[in-house]
Amino acid sequence: EVQLVESGGGLVQPGGSLRLSCAASGFTFSSSAMSWVRRAPGKGLEWVSSIGSGAGSTTYADSVKGRFTISRDNAKNTMYLQMNSLKPEDTAVYYCAKGGRRSYSDSGYWGQGTQVTVSS
Repeated sequence: EVQLVESGGGLVQPGGSLRLSCAASGFTFSSSAMSWVRRAPGKGLEWVSSIGSGAGSTTYADSVKGRFTISRDNAKNTMYLQMNSLKPEDTAVYYCAKGGRRSYSDSGYWGQGTQVTVSS
C-alpha cells in the first residue's frame, strides 16, 4: 500500500523558514519522481515543485523559485521541501504526491497534507 506522510508544517513569521518532510512507503521510492503541491485557503491546487528519481532534475513554480529547495534522500525514502523567505501568500496545506509535474495528478497518491501558516 502506497503511503505518503508529510510533516514539518507550522506557524512562521514572514521571512522565516520551514522544512517539510514526506516519508514514503509501499513503492520503490528511488524509482519515482515526486512532487510538492499546495492548496491555499479558498483557492485551487497549485503545483509547487518536482524532483526526478535520481534527484538530478528539479523544477519549481515561478512563485517559489529562488526561495524553496526540493530534495530527496532515497536511502531514507524521504523527500524534503526547504522553504525560506516565506511570505503570507505561501500559507496553504502542502501535500506530497507520487509522480512528476505532469504525472502526479494521475498517480492518485497523495499524503494527508501539512498546514503552513505564514503570519505575523
